[in-house]
Amino acid sequence: MFAGTHTAIVTPFRNGQIDEEALKKLVDFQFDNGVTGVVPCGTTGESPTLDYDEHELVVKLTAEFAKGRGVVMAGTGSNSTREAVEMTQEAEAAGATAILQVAPYYNKPTPEGLFQHFKAVAESTKLPIMLYSIPGRCGIDIGVDVVARLVEACPNICAMKEAGGNPERVSQLKAALPASFEILSGDDSLTLPFMSIGAVGVVSVASNLIPKQISDMVKLALAGDYAGAGKLHHQYYPLLAAFLKLSTNPIPIKAAMSLAGHCTNELRLPMVSLEDAKVAELKATMQKLGLL
Repeated sequence: MFAGTHTAIVTPFRNGQIDEEALKKLVDFQFDNGVTGVVPCGTTGESPTLDYDEHELVVKLTAEFAKGRGVVMAGTGSNSTREAVEMTQEAEAAGATAILQVAPYYNKPTPEGLFQHFKAVAESTKLPIMLYSIPGRCGIDIGVDVVARLVEACPNICAMKEAGGNPERVSQLKAALPASFEILSGDDSLTLPFMSIGAVGVVSVASNLIPKQISDMVKLALAGDYAGAGKLHHQYYPLLAAFLKLSTNPIPIKAAMSLAGHCTNELRLPMVSLEDAKVAELKATMQKLGLL
């Protein structure tokens, strides 16, 4: 269902508002270059600073612009279960075809709390759900035992975006879950290591800028051509490394998209734009790769 490349798409702003024209161009750019799906309102889409109406609008517009060309997986996670349920239902009504559910952040629920939280969300929608474990931002991971309980209790929980930075988790999840459960990398630089032991793709930040290259790499890996996939990985690794090194996501990708003319470099506080020296470093990397 989710095998392939899903772009965690940036939310373009202009003068404080959603730039609808730029969003349409971004969605077209993704599907014209072979991605499997797009993920509106994730971390890369600055979801923490979108209000409820904007969140619904971005999902609705993305679904309209996608025109059935691939998956539209709306980020609807929250550290309030009630809020996560409401946003999930709104996203389904707005045209999303799947849901991305991040672990509740800040309040550190117990394993039982995590189970009850995701179960409530799953029961509120008919859409397939991808769980999203990113302990670096949430303070907790989604334990393998919790995932196994959820998969047994909730048929629509069928995938995991794993962004803990540890390939061992892929092996642990594969050992504990049905073969039909899909695991995707949440880190561009770890996509191939994860796929080599059972992951089936990536929820990618870099594919905002290089959708064809990331999609081609994943397709080669899915076909078992790790030599070909590795060539693309190594070719574009300097860019992936720059995104990690220069600042917190989505600051570097927003700068890169602006340099390439896809949207403005406008972010919302508390996110601030990349410093001039780092923009110059990013620009040099992009120039070396022929992206400018």
